[in-house]
Amino acid sequence: MALSNESQRLAIAKPGNQFGTFEGVFTPSILTILGVIMFMRASFVVGNAGILYAIAILCLAKAITFTTALSLSAIGTNMQVRGGGAYFLISRVLGPEFGGAIGIALYFALALSVPFYVLGFTEALCRSFPQLAPLFLLVTLGTLAAVFVVSYVGAGWALKAQYLIMAILGLSILAIMGGALSQFSWETFSANLGPGYSAREGGAGDYTFWLIFAIYFPAVTGIDAGVNMSGDLKDPNKSLPRGTLAAVGVGFLVYFVQIVLSGGAYSRGALIDTPYAVLKDNALFGLSFLVVAGVCAATLSSALGSFLGAPRVLQAVSRDPVLSFLGPFGKGSGPNDEPRRALLLTAAVGVGVLVWAALTGGAEGAALNLVASVITMFFLYTYGMVNLAAFIEALGKNPSFRPRFRFFHWSTALLGTVGCVAAAFLIDWKAALGAVLMLGGLLYYLRTRELTSSYADARRGFVFANVRKNMLRLSLMKEDTKNWRPTVLIFSGNPASREELVSFGVWLEAGRGIVILGNLLVGPFEQNARHLPNARRQLEAFCRERNLQALPMVLVTEDLASGVSAMLQTAGLGPIVPNLVLFGWAEESGRMGGLGQHIRTANLLDQAVVLLKRDPDLLPTLERGSARTRRIDVWWRGQANGALMLLLAHLLTRNWEWSGAEVRVLRLVPHENGREPAVQALQALLDASRVDATAVTLVDPRPFAEVLRATSGESACVFLGFGIPEAGTEERWHSGFQTLLDGLPTTLLINAPEGNEGLLV
Repeated sequence: MALSNESQRLAIAKPGNQFGTFEGVFTPSILTILGVIMFMRASFVVGNAGILYAIAILCLAKAITFTTALSLSAIGTNMQVRGGGAYFLISRVLGPEFGGAIGIALYFALALSVPFYVLGFTEALCRSFPQLAPLFLLVTLGTLAAVFVVSYVGAGWALKAQYLIMAILGLSILAIMGGALSQFSWETFSANLGPGYSAREGGAGDYTFWLIFAIYFPAVTGIDAGVNMSGDLKDPNKSLPRGTLAAVGVGFLVYFVQIVLSGGAYSRGALIDTPYAVLKDNALFGLSFLVVAGVCAATLSSALGSFLGAPRVLQAVSRDPVLSFLGPFGKGSGPNDEPRRALLLTAAVGVGVLVWAALTGGAEGAALNLVASVITMFFLYTYGMVNLAAFIEALGKNPSFRPRFRFFHWSTALLGTVGCVAAAFLIDWKAALGAVLMLGGLLYYLRTRELTSSYADARRGFVFANVRKNMLRLSLMKEDTKNWRPTVLIFSGNPASREELVSFGVWLEAGRGIVILGNLLVGPFEQNARHLPNARRQLEAFCRERNLQALPMVLVTEDLASGVSAMLQTAGLGPIVPNLVLFGWAEESGRMGGLGQHIRTANLLDQAVVLLKRDPDLLPTLERGSARTRRIDVWWRGQANGALMLLLAHLLTRNWEWSGAEVRVLRLVPHENGREPAVQALQALLDASRVDATAVTLVDPRPFAEVLRATSGESACVFLGFGIPEAGTEERWHSGFQTLLDGLPTTLLINAPEGNEGLLV
């Protein structure tokens, strides 16, 4: 199979910026997380919910972003990440329709966030300096222009500016925490432990736990700020999980300390009635200006983070064939591929929103607040889609899903998905529903065609309708090595007499593909046709008794050669056809003529061939759990067969019988000076393929057969590649391999068709 267009684009992608974990992920994420909620509403939350329930709210909210960070880390370390952040991750898992809908929504959410943060900055500035109030619009436009200039110069300068902002924010936090610590008393702490919900504005009753949760939740968002810089990172596979999880952890620590200290320092009335003033008036050493500077820094950093993220998301969406009219915004500028066209559009959106806000009464207009709620929903649904993508990847058991990030499970992704949707509706069910309708409209618009399905009343009819729909959809999708799955055809005959052959076929499939058990009834059709149902039932009973997930296939044939050829051509259905054919090894050279013809037929059909030379003691050994079962040797002699061998060895270890087995990739080199380069090449291959294996390079003057027996004689399973024997040379070919395999444990001989070198991408 040829490499996908995606792989080719990644190979020629521009280098762009080369930011590390701290400046590229942690800094923009933590500055967005530690935002205006910390200054304006955190004290209000503590006053209403009390210390214990405020901590519960913090933990619940952080659980959502933490599970999202885990999902993001799993997906991000399973692919070569380009620009576009969450859009790129979602689109590469859920497809262009879902990815495009989320990408466009995420861009507008980020683009609209810029003027909202600018409005927040201007409002705080005007409250501190009332003489600036008449110049509200000029201040907002000037602030937007300043942030735009920093972003236009380049992401490098923008992130350097964020260092200054982070320093100011850090000093402000120290002033807040230090002031609260100086006022701390255990009496106040005890009084504020439990809840004391105040009355809501407009006589709408008292606040509740979930209303307070809705107020506080935006404080923990912002993990996407670093993800949106994915295309500018030196090593996104390492930086994304480390930087994002570090930002989540530091944010949790800061908010936790704030809850405890402010709850033990200030009265409930002060916390509820004057949440911002109580922090400013009690700043450490009377440095109230640091609190004011902190609010300004928090809003400016969030605006700058959004100004960096939004154009990069639009650039990534524009470079994918989602909407053709967005094509011009995919162009980058300069050596770092800066998205300046998209940046200009983002600035224009910002100016329009600021002018509109001024004409409709400033930042507190009802229409603007509704849009702000919808923006929050888009962020939540983006997080939900990240979790959903990780859930689908993990539960789908795709062989290509081999993330470097190990602290992940499908259950955390499912929990994050449910949590994001629940939080959206708890915060504002009307805005949540509006966002769902907008995303649904985008998704409908982006679909190139609509598949319809009819559902029968019975369960089998429901399954059949879905199978039919998905088979038709699958037939229209281009096959790629990235989503290669094993469809194994096993020439099992009577499987009870070839149990090891069947077991290996099922192990190599590892629950990721389909296994077909093939049995040929040789003889006249009229005589054998009546035996077809019994032969099929025999295979079905064998699968049930041994709990094997396999499909039976029985064929009547006049002679064995034509029957094998017919089964190779007709097994499967539609787009699901065998790509891996499993034969038993011919112990007698006289049978090699027929087997050689079968191998050549499979090769002409672009099917990989596996020949199993079995060790009769292997299955009992596996049942006893002997230590001998814990090593699998893959002898590497090039990409032609090696990529498939390594992937099959990886799949073999996904079965409980082989769980924990050590995989060794061995290579024999002729000279000592070739050892180190060979080890480095093998290790680079293993790192790129994300397969857990040990690279071993041998320098040994003995013949390969002797080295093979000495090295792998005590292993449980050996993988070797082979070339297809030409017609008339089968017996000589068989004799050579019979000598080579003498004394070895169970051995799998692999021949892969051309184009399978990309299986390890």
